[in-house]
Amino acid sequence: MDHAAIIARLRAYDPDAVLGDREFRGQLSVAIRPEAIVRIAQFLYDDPELSYQFLENLCAVDYLGRNPRFEVVYHLLSFTRRHRLCLTVGLPEQAPAVASLTAIWPTANYQEREAYDLFGITFVGHPSLERILMPEDWQGHPLRKDVPLGGEEVAFTFNQARIDARKPYARD
Repeated sequence: MDHAAIIARLRAYDPDAVLGDREFRGQLSVAIRPEAIVRIAQFLYDDPELSYQFLENLCAVDYLGRNPRFEVVYHLLSFTRRHRLCLTVGLPEQAPAVASLTAIWPTANYQEREAYDLFGITFVGHPSLERILMPEDWQGHPLRKDVPLGGEEVAFTFNQARIDARKPYARD
C-alpha cells in the first residue's frame, strides 16, 4: 500500500485526527492530534489493510523554543504489509501529557516510562508510570534541553595533562 493510500485511509477514518504528513527518504510520518492518538493507534492495529501490530519504538524529542515543545514519536511496523509508519504527537511545554498506548501495544510500557523519566512526559492511563533509569530521588528530567550539561571534559592530546592533574586516582 502506498503512502497516499495510507493517508487517505486515516483521513477517511478520522479526518480531524491527522494534522499533517510528510515523507522523507521513503519513510512516511503522520502528525496526529494528541487527543486522537488512541483511536488512530487502535485503527492502525485493527485494520486488516494496514495491520500495524508492532510498536518498534516510542521516544520523545525536546524542541526547546518551538510550540509545541515536545514530540512523542511512535515507530510502527506492519509485518504482513512489510511497511513502517511513524506517528508524531506534539505536546505543550507546560504539563506535557498524552494517553498511554499500553493497552494496544504492551511493549509501550517500558518505552513510555523511559520518556516519562527522561523528558517528564506523562502517559495518562499507564499502569505503572514511575522512573525506570534515574534514581527515585532524582530531581528533574535529564534529557530536557533546558537542563544544564554536566559530565567530564573530554581528554585530547592538547588538554590531557591538565585533565589528568585534576582527576582523583587511587594511588599508593
